[in-house]
Amino acid sequence: MLNGKRILIAAGGTGGHINPALGTAGYIKKMCPDAEIIFAGTADKMEARLVPEAGYELRTIEISGFYRSFSIEAIRHNLKTLVRIFKASSQAKKIIKDFKPDLVIGFGGYVSGPVLRMAAKMKIPTAIHEQNAFPGVTNKALAGKVDRVMLTAAQAEKYMKPKNPCVITGLPIRGEMLSGDRDFARAEMNIGNKPLILSMGGSLGAKPINDAVLGLIVNKYKDNDCVFLHATGKNGGWFTKALEEKGVDLKKNPHIRVVEYIDIPKCLPAADLVVSRSGASSLSELQALGKPSILIPSPYVTENHQFHNAMALVNNGAAEILEEKDLSADSLTEKVNSLISNPDKLAEIGKNAKKMAVIDATERIYETLCEIVK
Repeated sequence: MLNGKRILIAAGGTGGHINPALGTAGYIKKMCPDAEIIFAGTADKMEARLVPEAGYELRTIEISGFYRSFSIEAIRHNLKTLVRIFKASSQAKKIIKDFKPDLVIGFGGYVSGPVLRMAAKMKIPTAIHEQNAFPGVTNKALAGKVDRVMLTAAQAEKYMKPKNPCVITGLPIRGEMLSGDRDFARAEMNIGNKPLILSMGGSLGAKPINDAVLGLIVNKYKDNDCVFLHATGKNGGWFTKALEEKGVDLKKNPHIRVVEYIDIPKCLPAADLVVSRSGASSLSELQALGKPSILIPSPYVTENHQFHNAMALVNNGAAEILEEKDLSADSLTEKVNSLISNPDKLAEIGKNAKKMAVIDATERIYETLCEIVK
């Protein structure tokens, strides 16, 4: 048990690191209300907003990654990064000495590096959690130093050199996702009996996905054989006008719905087919609900980890992949038509996705942490 324990969690940079960390912290507080939890992160990334909003104290470290370029701007940035790395160790040490944690957990992001290295050096129980099928640079470097490596996907283990055997925990999923009901969601959204194709490219909006979905709608909307729900993201404000320029009148075609953001817990249960990037959190939700998907990995992320995430499903018959280099209106339309016209195949993909789901990830993580502290 973690009753009365002082726990330091390091996570930063993206929601893919921060949200699982917050989910774990919430479960620990649920099980052990007297546990004291604080976070270490940076002052200029998402954690600076998300962690305090969740009710936790955030102590900051100045840290950044290296640019893989030899431009003047990149060289300047990398020199600053070197200085920050040296300072980060002393900043991490101060946080640890002031807080005196019984346990330190890293969920990825550059900030995890100095915090977990220092905690391990000070002989404090440590653990890291890797969200992706291909582990990030920081977690690969930490694997041989920490007491336990927890993985979302078993495929990640072959890239690690851990001090102790890895533990497959899965990725924490929002509780409201697990209680989603397809029929209720479809009735609430007034979908009817037609297949719902839900498509999205992230909070900012991925232009290649927006372009391809635009073409998909133009290619298919006259058939009126399915319902489209597309999230353009923040940078997709041009999408509706572009549809109109292609002759698609949204007022006359209620089966086409275009929004900036999708309420995932509300809408995903209603979907029959999902077109999406392949971030770890998104895939865990697709698996939990057993949703067939066409995955379009982002080629712009470090270590191309979204491709490895997607292939973990594809190799289990739990999704189909369409790489961005092959993405077009026609290639996406062909993929969608081949699945929508084959309900048995669609159901099989969803069934295989469901088999891969780990819906008790927070419990597994909690049990692993209790073992470490013992």
